[in-house]
Formats: sequence, C-alpha cells, structure tokens
Amino acid sequence: MVSSGDPHRDRSRRPAAVIAHVDMDAYFVEVELLSRPELRGRRLIVAHDSPRSVVLSASYPARAQGVRSAMPLTRARQLSPDSLVLEPHQQRYRELSRQIMAYFGTLTDTVEQLSVDEAFLDLTGAVRRLGPPAQIGELIRRDVREQFGLPCTVGIADRKFIAKIASTRAKPDGLMLVPPAQRLQFLHALPVESLWGVGGTTAAALHDRGVRTVEQLAQTPRDVLTARFGALGEHLHDLAWGVDERGVEPHREEKSIGAEETFAVDISSTEQLRAELLRLSYRIAARLRAAELSASGVSLKLRYRDFDTLTRSTSLPHPTRSAPVLHRAAVQLLHRLGDRAQPVRLIGLRAERLDRGDSAVQLSFDGAESRWTDAEAAVDVVAHRFPESAIGPASLIPPPRSESEETGDDPSTPR
Repeated sequence: MVSSGDPHRDRSRRPAAVIAHVDMDAYFVEVELLSRPELRGRRLIVAHDSPRSVVLSASYPARAQGVRSAMPLTRARQLSPDSLVLEPHQQRYRELSRQIMAYFGTLTDTVEQLSVDEAFLDLTGAVRRLGPPAQIGELIRRDVREQFGLPCTVGIADRKFIAKIASTRAKPDGLMLVPPAQRLQFLHALPVESLWGVGGTTAAALHDRGVRTVEQLAQTPRDVLTARFGALGEHLHDLAWGVDERGVEPHREEKSIGAEETFAVDISSTEQLRAELLRLSYRIAARLRAAELSASGVSLKLRYRDFDTLTRSTSLPHPTRSAPVLHRAAVQLLHRLGDRAQPVRLIGLRAERLDRGDSAVQLSFDGAESRWTDAEAAVDVVAHRFPESAIGPASLIPPPRSESEETGDDPSTPR
C-alpha cells in the first residue's frame, strides 16, 4: 500500500463515482447451452466448422486446455481434440444482447455498451434507490441469471479501468468491489500488464527497466516514462496512481466500420476479389446508414497464403454511405497493389473517419449517387421487414449451373 506520496490525492473533490463493468461469461457458449443444456460441463468451442475458421468462444473446460477466442480452429482442435464444435447463431446472440442491454437501462440511463456481451454502467445515481454498490452488483448477477439464464461477472470501482480489471479478476460468475479508499492498494499489487495500454512490447520494455508491478510504475518519475514512451508513458503514470477522468459514455461514436472474409480456398482471381469487395461494401454501407454515419476514408486489407498482410488506405472525395462509392475506392486500392505474388487468404474492407450524416454532401451532377442512396435505403427497409430475404446487386448472383455440374457449393467461390 502506498503512503501519502500520491501526487493526485487532492486532484478532485467530487463524490466518488460508482461504475460497474458487466461482462457475460463465455457468452456465445452459454447462449448455445440454453437450448442444449445436456452439454453443460463439456469442452465446447463455438466456431464455423471449416478449416479456415477461428474460435468465437470456448467453454471454461476448453479454455483450461489453452483454447482462446480468435485462435484458428485447427489449432484449437490440436489443443483440445475432444472439444465439441458448435455452429454459431449470431442472430440469437444479438437479440439476447439487446434484451440484456435494455435491462441495464432499467438500472441507469448511463450505459456504455462495449460489445455484444460487455458494458459499463454508471450507477452513481442508483445507489440511493437500489442500495450500496455490492448489493447492486449482486442484483445484476441475480437478475441476469433469472431473466436470461446466463452468468455474468461484475466489477465495481470509482474508475472505469479499475472496474474492468476487477471484473477480469473475478471471472467467471463473480463479483469484485474496489472501494475508493482501497484503490491504490488494489492497483499497486497488480502486474503492469493489467493496465490499459500495456501490451507485450511495452511490458517487455518496462521489465527491462525493472518495472514489473503497478506500484513500481507509480514510483517511476513521470519524466522518465515520458522520455521513453512519450504520451503513453504519461498516461500509464496517471493510471498507476488511479487517475482516469473518463466517464461512462452512453453513446460511443464508432471510429470505423469494417468487414472481412476468410476464403475456404485461397483466391487468385481479381474478378472474385472485386466481387467480394462489392459484397463487403454493401454490408458496410448498410451499417453506416443504420448508424446514420458517413465515411471520408476507406482502407483495404489483404492477407496472403503465407499470412503476410498488407493494408492500404485512401480518402474519399466527399463523405458517403453508399456501397458503390466504397466499392470504387476499394477496387482502386486493389489495383494499386499491382500483381499479386501469392493467392489471397483473407480480404477486408473498412470505412474510416466517420461522421454524422447530417453534414452537407456534394453530389454528382447527374444525381447518380443520390439515386443509389435512395435505392439502398429502400433495400434497408425491405431487409428490416423481411430479415430472411437476400437482396443485393445482381452482379453478386452466381451464374446458373449446367446440368452436368455437381450440386453444392463451389469451394473456390467466396462465402
């Protein structure tokens, strides 16, 4: 525990905030178990069952054998050969997430959703109504279990990053409260890797200087850290003293929206890559319109057979949420890469430099983009009313097969 040497101890006289970080435990796995309870306790992996798939989630028995999210499925099967692979049901995950977030909204109107299974809640104003922080944490865990049949872990503190650390250390299905008076005692006992912004490279650089705990980081002079790490060093010094002025943000602005596709078989055909970029452009444009955002930049990502990965970016002439505009820019980036020495394993597209769509936009003289935008908006309405329908550009419709061809999917065609 650190003495009164805290240089920030009198920085703020505001009442202590009560911030909860709620994290659903093995969310995709637990949702699948709702309909298959007989599998509880088994080693389970949620992933598309194909050679190029990655792990979306794993049960804790599978995690004990080293299986992790985002790991290639082939590697996960090597680590845990007796794990059962479950096909994901994304629509079910999204719908349950929507209901869980709506429940959080009954506790506080300040909810910051981080992902489909994770959120910060500012409960400062709920204490008088719902009781002390630990009692609210138990209420959340009980309600989520009773209403949705799912476990969750809750971390509570007066700082966002400490609440996040607390929930991580309380997993699975636990609760950890870090009172303000114990903030530094809790923080300073942790390894430096626990702090936001300390990845493998930064941790190794700190270790080289003998800094392995948050307390050692706090006692390192700020100017020494700034000289070595720049603005990151100053930020880490603040975190080591529990300084984090960021509040819970109910409406987080997306900085970019992207999508990518890993092919079942590596692709060499430029036409197939162009077609996949068109498919990705329509997916991204629909998300932009749903969020009422426009993009001023586009980036392309290619991963080759040997996992060498290239990214290229470009600016758009004006903000857009139109798929054809995104696609034109993406194809230009693809052509700029020139001849490809290897087949492509993965292709990705990302809309960047996002802004609210109510800013003025210069349209083309013939109004072509306006007509495209109107058409795409009409497709959005149909897709919302009939989610099972498949509506898109005619160029993405595969040609009819001849009678001599086998039935089934051609593995060389992008999914």
